[in-house]
Amino acid sequence: MTRARQMRRHARKMRRHGLQPMIVINNDDQLPDLAAVLIARALWRYRSELAPFYAGSALAVGGTVLHLTRPEWWPYLLSTAMAAAWTLAVLGGRFGLTVRRERLYAATVAMSGGTWLAAATALGIGYGPLPQCLLAGTVVLAVPWWAHRRRRAKVRVDRQIAAWPEIAHSIGLPGSRPQSAGVDVWGWRARFALARGQTIQDVTAKVPAIESALGTFRGAVRVYPTRDDKANRFELRVLDTDPHADAIPWQGPSVAFISEPIDLGPFEDASNARVLLLRRHGLIGGVAGSGKSGGINVLMGNLTACRDVVIWAIDLKRGMELQPWASCIDRLATTPEQACVLLRDAVAVLEARAETLAARGRRVWEPSPDMPALVVIIDEYAELAEDAPESASDTDSIARRGRAVAVTLIAATQRPTQKAMGKGAVRSQMDVRVSFRVRERKDIDLILGQGMLAAGWHAHTLNAPGKFLLSAPEHDTPRRGRAYLLTDERVANAAQQHADLRPRLDEVSRTAIEEAQAGIGMRTNEHPDKVTSVPNVAEAKGPEAILWDLLNSAPDEGTPVSLLMTATGMSRPWIYQRLRDLAEADRVTQVSRGRWRAVTEHAQ
Repeated sequence: MTRARQMRRHARKMRRHGLQPMIVINNDDQLPDLAAVLIARALWRYRSELAPFYAGSALAVGGTVLHLTRPEWWPYLLSTAMAAAWTLAVLGGRFGLTVRRERLYAATVAMSGGTWLAAATALGIGYGPLPQCLLAGTVVLAVPWWAHRRRRAKVRVDRQIAAWPEIAHSIGLPGSRPQSAGVDVWGWRARFALARGQTIQDVTAKVPAIESALGTFRGAVRVYPTRDDKANRFELRVLDTDPHADAIPWQGPSVAFISEPIDLGPFEDASNARVLLLRRHGLIGGVAGSGKSGGINVLMGNLTACRDVVIWAIDLKRGMELQPWASCIDRLATTPEQACVLLRDAVAVLEARAETLAARGRRVWEPSPDMPALVVIIDEYAELAEDAPESASDTDSIARRGRAVAVTLIAATQRPTQKAMGKGAVRSQMDVRVSFRVRERKDIDLILGQGMLAAGWHAHTLNAPGKFLLSAPEHDTPRRGRAYLLTDERVANAAQQHADLRPRLDEVSRTAIEEAQAGIGMRTNEHPDKVTSVPNVAEAKGPEAILWDLLNSAPDEGTPVSLLMTATGMSRPWIYQRLRDLAEADRVTQVSRGRWRAVTEHAQ
C-alpha cells in the first residue's frame, strides 16, 4: 500500500470520529509518486478516448524499430496493409462490423496506418513530412472514433461496470460482480456472477432499483438466465432506446408448411420470435387495445400461406375480426350454434384420423397437401364458453387428443378466467402462450402459467399495442417482442394471394364430417328392438334398389361410399340419408369409416 493511500485512510478515520484531519507530507519525494499514479489512472480510465493517440504512438515506435532493424520489410508491410484494408471493407461483418460505414472507417485506418509504417520503415521516422503526417492523420482519423455512437456507449458501459460494486451494495445485491460486457444494436448487455445464496429471482425483484441506479428510463432493464443456465449467473440487458417504439410492418409469410416455425415479430435483440405450431395448441391473451387482433392477423398471414393446412375459425363477433380472411378459411362459424357444429365435426375428424392411423400401424399424422393439418382458431374464447357451454367437452377433447392427428386448437381471449378455460383443463394443454398487455397481474399466471409473474413475466408492463411475451418450449425466458403490423390493405392482399394455395381436407376427414352431420356413427346395439318403418327397398326400382343390391352383396370389409355414389348416380348426402334410415332399421352396418354392408342372418 502506498503512502498516499495510507494517509487517505487515516483522514477518513479521523472524520468518522469528528476530528479534522491535517495531512502533513514530510517527504517531498511522495509528490512525484502521487502525480504519476494519478496520471496513470487517468490514462487508463480514458483509454478509449485516447486510443487514437495510443495507436499513433505505437506506429512511431514500430516505425523506428523496423527502420533500424529491418528496413527491407517495407514492401511486405505495404502489402499487408492493403490486404487488411480489403478484408475489413469486404468481410468486416464477420468481425462484428455490421454497419457499412464502420467497415469503411476500419479499412481507411488500416490502409493509412500501414502505408505510414511502410514509409517510416524504409525512410526513417524523421524523414521529411512523416512526423507531421502522423500527427495530422491521428487527429483527423480520431474524429470519427470520438463521434462514434458505439464507442461512446462502450465508454459509458465500462464506467457503469466499474461502478457496479457500489451499485450492487446500494440495491441489495452485495457480492455480485461483472464478468463481461458488450454493446449491441439497441443498448448493452453484461454477464454477472452472483454471491453465494443469491438467485436470479432476487435480481428480477430488484429491476426497478437497478434502473434507478443506472439512470435508465423505466422498463429499460431486462434480466435473463445465462446460456449455460447456471443458478449463480445472470445476464443484464439495458436498452438505450426502445426498439419497439414504432410499429414494424409485416414483410410477408415466413413459412410455406406447418412443420416450419412461424415468425410472429422481432425480439428486442433483433432476433425473430419464431414458434412451431405443429402438434401444439396455443393460447393468446390480452386486453382490448393490446394488439391481440394484430397478433392473430400475423398468425393468419402465415397459416394461410401453408400449403398443408386447412383453417377452421370461430368468430363470435359475427365475423368482424376474421371475415377479411374468409377466402382462405375453409369454415367460419359466427354464431354459438355454428361453433358447436364446427367443434363437433373437428372431434369427428380427429377420431377418424386416429382410427386410420391405428389401422395403418402409425402413431402420428404427417401433414401434406393431400393430408393437411387442421387448425381451429377461436377468437374470444370466453364468449364461446358463456354462450355455448356445451362446446366445452369438444374443445377439451381436441386439446387432449388433437396433437398426434394434427388437429390444432388456438384460442384467443380478452378474459382468461378459470371458468372460460374449463377450470384449467384446456389451458393446461396449451404449449404455446402469447400474452399481450393485461390489466391485472393475476391474468399473467392465467395466460402464461402458474408462477410466471413471480418469475419475471411482467405482461402488465407492456406499454404499446403489439408488444407481447412468448412462452413456448423453445422460449422459456421473458423476452419482449412486438408483433408485425398488417394493415387492412395488407390483409386483403394476402388473403387474395393465398386463396389459391388452400388445400382440401383429406377423404378420411371429409367422410367423418359427412357421417357426423348425417347422424351416423359406428353401429351399436343400444336399441336392438327398435325397428323403423323402411320401404321395401328390395322391391323398389331405381337408385334405392341398386343401393340395396350393392350393400347386400358387399364383402366382409364392406362397400365404400364412393362406389355407392358411382353406382347409384346419387349425391353423397342422399347416400348417407338412406344409410341412416337403414341403420336405424337394423338393416345395414358400418364396417369401418366410409364402408358399409347389409346385415346378414349370420351377423344378426
